[in-house]
Amino acid sequence: PVLFRDDEDTFKILIATDIHLGYLEKDPVRGNDTFVTFNEILEHAQKSEVDFVLLGGDLFHENKPSRKTVHSCLESLRKYCMGDRPVQFEILSDQAVNFHCSKFPWVNYQDENLNISIPVFSIHGNHDDPTGADALCALDILSCAGLLNHFGRSTSVEKIDISPILLRKGRTKIALYGLGAIPDERLYRMFVNKQITMLRPKEDEDSWFNLFVIHQNRSKHGATNYIPEQFLDDFIDLGLWGHEHECKIAPCQNEQQHFYVSQPGSSVVTSLSPGEAVKKHIGLLQVRGKKMKMQKIALETVRTFYMEDIVLADHPDLFNPDNPKVTQAIQAFCMEKVELMLDNAERERLGNPRQPEKPLIRLRVDYTGGFEPFSVHRFSQKYMDRVANPKDIIHFFRHREQKEKNDSDLNFGKLVSRPASEGMTLRVEDLVKQYFQTAEKKVQLSLLTERGMGEAVQEFVDKEEKDAIEELVKFQLEKTQRFLKERHTDAEEGKIDEEVRKFRESRKKNTKEEDEEVREAITRARAHRSEDAVLVASSSDEELMDTGIKSTGDSDDGLPSTLSRGRGRARGRARGARGQNSASRGSSRRGRGSTSQESATSSRTYKPVSTPAKNMSIMD
Repeated sequence: PVLFRDDEDTFKILIATDIHLGYLEKDPVRGNDTFVTFNEILEHAQKSEVDFVLLGGDLFHENKPSRKTVHSCLESLRKYCMGDRPVQFEILSDQAVNFHCSKFPWVNYQDENLNISIPVFSIHGNHDDPTGADALCALDILSCAGLLNHFGRSTSVEKIDISPILLRKGRTKIALYGLGAIPDERLYRMFVNKQITMLRPKEDEDSWFNLFVIHQNRSKHGATNYIPEQFLDDFIDLGLWGHEHECKIAPCQNEQQHFYVSQPGSSVVTSLSPGEAVKKHIGLLQVRGKKMKMQKIALETVRTFYMEDIVLADHPDLFNPDNPKVTQAIQAFCMEKVELMLDNAERERLGNPRQPEKPLIRLRVDYTGGFEPFSVHRFSQKYMDRVANPKDIIHFFRHREQKEKNDSDLNFGKLVSRPASEGMTLRVEDLVKQYFQTAEKKVQLSLLTERGMGEAVQEFVDKEEKDAIEELVKFQLEKTQRFLKERHTDAEEGKIDEEVRKFRESRKKNTKEEDEEVREAITRARAHRSEDAVLVASSSDEELMDTGIKSTGDSDDGLPSTLSRGRGRARGRARGARGQNSASRGSSRRGRGSTSQESATSSRTYKPVSTPAKNMSIMD
């Protein structure tokens, strides 16, 4: 497209998303890919003399990035974004509202102690979202250091008011809206219940160019596990969509609401799926008045990725499943395909010296029809020095044969076949739900709900909240016990079971209340983690004071005076917990000889519950 000429009325914005710094950082071949490409992105921003950089989430791959990753990110931002070049636009909105979660609630280039030449604005994604007792994320570290402006953060799950950052350059005004990643199903429900409000400027609201940054599923992953474009407000001019890795950066118009959506895609291949094989780009967005132009900029440092599918049943002339040497023939055919992809990669690299030497190669082989797969490990040995991902070049899969049904109402949606585990992201809570739906009756949940359990397990897996499951079990147990007491249920097992079943069904229907339950349980888990930190600190101080003193008559632990180092720490924690209720004291007695972690967990106190004075297992 013909670009606007540079003048005092034209905004120049560099657009990128899903950079995933630190992805495979320990891989000897691919470890530095994300850092090199991030430098290239910021280099483009510097050369193009953009007004600011706008990122759509997932700057980091891990929720708790390593020191190396954080250090490399700070190094790049300091190198390319600090300098004497003046920033040409001003902010008109109340920055205390825009950056309300920051200890320094103003844009970094207006801080008199910093010398910023290219401001970076970013929302958080699902990989680097706020967690922990203080609800902090990796972007907050960059924000506190003055190298990035973290916006679009919402603290309430009841109602979200999105207040825009109002920018002005000459006669062009941009209202920049942002919404950091929120679990898709929750956000879907909030949109349906009209709990999301996008605030607009009171003066000349039609003269603003409205730019909205979002980080959610765009393609449908389930009934409510995505955000339809139709949910967004009509007045938006351009939506910048993060999270989806396939590059569709050219703005595409929504036919119903007439706004445009740009999906920049990721700048690194994080899954060997078809969407990732599309060439990676970033965008140079120019806005003047209410008009915009998007220039695609191909990234040169991205590792090339080639992908091909083979269906063995489509080649009856080449492969006969009854032939004893058919496996060797399949292997030779696959080698031929890989060699062809390597030749294409070499040719492409000749014109681009910045491209990494070893490409990514993926060959998906459908062996449905009586064929047998060959050894992938032996095959990969041949390409150790030529391919960046030798261990997973080949992916064998076969379609499950559908059983014929006599019913007239066949569900054709279920008959659509697709490669197993390929290009799909399985979520922890989906696995939990799927497990209990297909489990035998004797192991079905009768007190807890699948949804609550799934959320707790995901917190445990993704965010390392080690007490999340335990707290959810306790919370739902307390709630059920209170319900039974209020109903004055007779102490007959049959009646109790029936009341519990009814109570569980009513909770499953009330998804909002269940969300609150999970949040309360997670909050309690975080609070206990903070208490643990204080407890450990105080116990270690006490250990120092008690060195060499023989412990006698200590009814809480009853441990011998000569202890191993681990036991000494456990004893210190148990002593620090003295004075708690009888349940916890009993549990600390049971913990004799346990590791320090077990002892610390068992000596915690919770709200009084009518349970026996011993630790209850999840099965109980």
